[in-house]
Amino acid sequence: MFKIMIVEDDLTISGILKEELQKWNYEVFLVEDFSRVMEEFKVNAPQLVLMDISLPSFNGYYWCQEIRKVSQVPIIFISSRNENMDIVMGIQMGADDFISKPFDLTVAVAKTQALLRRAYDFNESDNYLNFNRTVLKPGESRLYYNEEEIDLTRTELRILESLFLQKGEYVMRDAIMVKLWEDESFIDDNTLAVNIARLRKKLAKADLVDFIITKKGIGYALNKEAANE
Repeated sequence: MFKIMIVEDDLTISGILKEELQKWNYEVFLVEDFSRVMEEFKVNAPQLVLMDISLPSFNGYYWCQEIRKVSQVPIIFISSRNENMDIVMGIQMGADDFISKPFDLTVAVAKTQALLRRAYDFNESDNYLNFNRTVLKPGESRLYYNEEEIDLTRTELRILESLFLQKGEYVMRDAIMVKLWEDESFIDDNTLAVNIARLRKKLAKADLVDFIITKKGIGYALNKEAANE
């Protein structure tokens, strides 16, 4: 049974979400003391977090960053702040998806289920993917290059899986979005671009500069030259 933590100060919204998710046999708990989000996270060890942006004490961006210091658990922001900049900010802070208020419960549950599936349905833990001198280990959610170990979020892992399987050939953006969110209506091209940018920055810190390349109007590919040195 998956455990979901809801960090939402609107008791009506958190209650409705909890009731709906419990119908799908998820274990759901609500944070009540919004100054102790990290304590609740560590004690309850959820498999997914649903978090509002506007919260008492510290906002959701802050708590997302704090969680990312200790865990790559999937995080979905739920907020009435639905401008593109808010969505981009949420992804940059480490969130995996964004649900705008007011929302359809069906969409909220579908996004939750899709993110849980792509985060935890891994049967290939011993099957490594290789590209030049890099090794992607899905079961560990890590990329290895030289002596570097690069920890990946589940979203970053799915993106790299799509690219590794094509061995340097271009993968269309729509194909990556379908793999990530299982239905591209749940994600736009801008959000994918933000995820790619965040992943590129992480790879560059490990000397994998320009490891992911873009071809306008086509999509993304692994750079056959970037990991050959």
